[in-house]
Amino acid sequence: MATKTSELLAVAAPRTVALVRAIGDDQLDLPTPCAEYTVRGLLNHVYDVTVNFQRLAAGQETDWSVKTDHLAEPGWRDRFAAETERLVTAWDDPASEEGVAPGMGLPRSTLGLMGVVDLVVHGWDLARVTGHPYEPAPETIAALHGFMDEMGPMGRQMGAFGPEVPVGVDATELDRLLGRTGRDPSWAG
Repeated sequence: MATKTSELLAVAAPRTVALVRAIGDDQLDLPTPCAEYTVRGLLNHVYDVTVNFQRLAAGQETDWSVKTDHLAEPGWRDRFAAETERLVTAWDDPASEEGVAPGMGLPRSTLGLMGVVDLVVHGWDLARVTGHPYEPAPETIAALHGFMDEMGPMGRQMGAFGPEVPVGVDATELDRLLGRTGRDPSWAG
């Protein structure tokens, strides 16, 4: 079972990359479960997260206010795949999980898991709206439930997660995770 951030990323990243590669240009303007984003906006957000979390793994500060239209240039799907590989490599350095992140005041190990949350939950968001398959690994979902146990309330206070959405008793573990992050697992654009 994957336990290190790099191991969780190594399992999650290829699934998200495959999904991103499957998204058609004709789907970029569709709304997503993240009300503030279209598919294009959410792809750019996930791309920014992937790049910024590489810096965080190296113990560097990052400016979250800088937004880039990564989709403006041809080949953005391949560049996203390369950046996710760099992300996994960055978090494979044992030093990436040590200490507190500059400018953020959170343990770097916690930040690494935030990167996994972004790939997985936004992967679901993108899959849901575009109709492409997406199934995170069970060990990834289990690790993210642990993360939500620890960080969910603070994440809600900071606006990273919406209010918890109740799910039925027969909900899957993924649906339970989505509900905990403020997603309605039955969302249909």
